Amino acid sequence: MLDQQLRARGIRDERVLTAMSRIPREEFVPARDREAAYWDGPIQIGYGQTISQPFMTALMAQVLGLAGHERVLEVGTGSGYAAAVLGELAAEVISVELVPELAQIARENLRHTGFGKNVMVILGDGSWGYPDLAPYQAISVAAGAPEIPSSLLEQLDDPGRLVIPVGPHQDQELRVLTKRGGRVESSVATLCSFVPLLGGQGWRQ
Repeated sequence: MLDQQLRARGIRDERVLTAMSRIPREEFVPARDREAAYWDGPIQIGYGQTISQPFMTALMAQVLGLAGHERVLEVGTGSGYAAAVLGELAAEVISVELVPELAQIARENLRHTGFGKNVMVILGDGSWGYPDLAPYQAISVAAGAPEIPSSLLEQLDDPGRLVIPVGPHQDQELRVLTKRGGRVESSVATLCSFVPLLGGQGWRQ
């Protein structure tokens, strides 16, 4: 995975590569799919959700440019794998999950693997962010939004960086928004296809 899926595609952040080499991805997928845990694609985890392709997890972490001191907001915990990766790269991760069953699964996965010490899993509508602990120096959204939620931009620190898939249900752009000096700059990291961001500032359920 590290050599063929990540390094070969341009993942150069050694902190990201080290984190993903340490975290047992097989512990974050359903038992029936453990043999496919490191394959080059997303895996269904139930409730209409997936664990993202390893490359996408690595790319999203890399574009955030984390140095280790940040408080990170993650929208869409899923099984907890990306939260574990972010937890290795930042000081604190607040991860918001809409599906109660997945929030519980993620908490258990993070607990028993030992990668949840600085990760808090919150049950709620992540499209609104989590204003109680804002601002965040980095925000990662693991679901496709029809447009960038204003609530997330408001909770992004200055300076800060937000990565989010934006576009219709099947085809999105992975947007990287950088807030600096009161201005927001936007770029596209790649094309992608994520499950929809459901909620008050996403797609209707």
